[in-house]
Parts: sequence; structure tokens; C-alpha cells
Amino acid sequence: MLSDDEIALLEAIREAGSLSRAARRLGKAPSTISHAARQLEARFDALLFDRRRYRLQLTPAGQLLAQESARLAADVGRLTQRVKQISGGWEEQLWLVTDEIFEFELLLPSIRAFDALGSGVTLRVTHEVLGGTWEALADGRADLIVGATNEPPAIPGLRWFELGTMDWVFAVSPRHPLAKETSPLTQDVLAHHRAIVVADSSRRQRRGYGVVGGQPTLAVPSMRAKMRAQRDGLGVGWLPRDRILSLLKNGSLIEKTVANPREPNTLYVAWREEHEGRALAWWLDQFRDPRLAKRLIQGVDASATP
Repeated sequence: MLSDDEIALLEAIREAGSLSRAARRLGKAPSTISHAARQLEARFDALLFDRRRYRLQLTPAGQLLAQESARLAADVGRLTQRVKQISGGWEEQLWLVTDEIFEFELLLPSIRAFDALGSGVTLRVTHEVLGGTWEALADGRADLIVGATNEPPAIPGLRWFELGTMDWVFAVSPRHPLAKETSPLTQDVLAHHRAIVVADSSRRQRRGYGVVGGQPTLAVPSMRAKMRAQRDGLGVGWLPRDRILSLLKNGSLIEKTVANPREPNTLYVAWREEHEGRALAWWLDQFRDPRLAKRLIQGVDASATP
């Protein structure tokens, strides 16, 4: 592998095209540059410089040496940085998985603050739905999960805390037949009307929430899609109260009383203890901040989405 000075020499000759200009660029005497060039050729036993023309150019062998040496130097630089990063307690990568119900834009301020640390940690943010969020942690497809629902399952080394609770509203479009119902909606009544559900991303055990036995369903990819589908009268179901307050206020959706109401959901932040590092600790502090937790639970109002 070449030294930094030797790589700089090759680059200077390639760009300057003459011995004198390369010498001026490097701040050295032309004789020093000429001697260094001949030493390189002797070292590799190859013709690296084309001296047959008025311009001094790299031969194809010299071009290859310059390119590969620069690439190797960059690789060594990155490796050195990674070694320092890991020895300093930072992870090489942190994989953050949120439940789909959380809008990604709410994490942007925290991501900018994390970038400002200059840790070198590669951050990966993806999402899962319902049981798929816990499953991602269990299967090693996440270092940290946010917004998981239901009680924490049995996962080796699992650690967790509660992020908060989410309240739900059974909502229908004013154009939907159930909008005219005045009595609390029973399971028998609901069974005749299609429910809109967000598809569970679990690979093993997919579940539906707020659906009665025998009820037809339309599975959609996100909570935003579910809100739009219900607003357009394509079906009925439970929606996060905070996200649809404006739609309830302007009459785009109507809240209905249900004979069997849905309890608020507790949402969890969870990780596995063997994955602890400085990046994980930093993000855990973020999600313990009541202000961020509140923003995530409240989410983006549906009126702000097309």
C-alpha cells in the first residue's frame, strides 16, 4: 500500500500533466518529484509514468495504482474510524423499529440531534404493525422498538418501559349506514358492516383488532390509509382519538357509541439487554422524554394528510 505522500504524488502528476506543475502543487522541487516517481517504478518494477510526450502522464498501470491506492486508503480511514467508534462504546449500527402508527416526521428533530453527535453510527429506521413490532425484536430485526402494543412477550433479555396510552374512537363516515344508528352498536349489528383494519405485519401470528366474528374486513397498509378509508365510507372501525379530532369536529367522521367499547392501548418501548450501547442509551433517553412521548402518542392530525 502507498503512503499518503505517494498517493498525493500520483494525483498531482495525473492532474497537472507535467513534472514542474506537479512539483509546484506539492511544494517540492522537480528533482525531488522525479526521484520519488522513479522510486515508485522501481518498487513495483513497472512503468507507471509516460515520459514520451511533452506532458507527463500516468500509464494504465499508474492509473490503476493511483485509483486502487486511493480506494484502499479510504477503506483504511473508514476502518480506523469504525475501530475508534466501537472502542468508544458506540454501535456500528442501530436499528430502530417503530409501530406503523407513529408518523416518521415526528422523529426528524431527534434524528438531527443524533447526527449532531458525530458518533458515526449508521441509523436504520423501519416500521412494523401490531404483532410484527414485538416479532422484529425477538427475531433480531430490531435493536429498539417503539410503540409496541399488548403485554411484553417472553423474549430473552427483554427490557422495556411504557411510552404512554392511546385512546380510541369508533368512527364512521356520515355517508355510512351506521351513521343513522342511535343505539349503541352491538356485535350483531357490526357483523353486517365491513371493518377497516391495518394489516398485521407479523410473520407468525397475524391478528385483527376491533373486529367481531364473521365481520367482513378490508386490510389496508397504514393507519393513515385506514383513516382515509373510513372517512370515505368504505368501512368502519376504531381510530386514534387525537389523530381525528378535527375530522370529528368538522363532521367528516362521526363518533359512535359501541356496546363493547375498546380500552386504551398501552404502548411500549423495548430492547434486549445484550444490545446496549451509547446510541441505544441516547435514544432511550429521547423516548423517556415526556414531550416526545406525548407528540408520538398524539400524532399528526388527519386533516394534515391528503
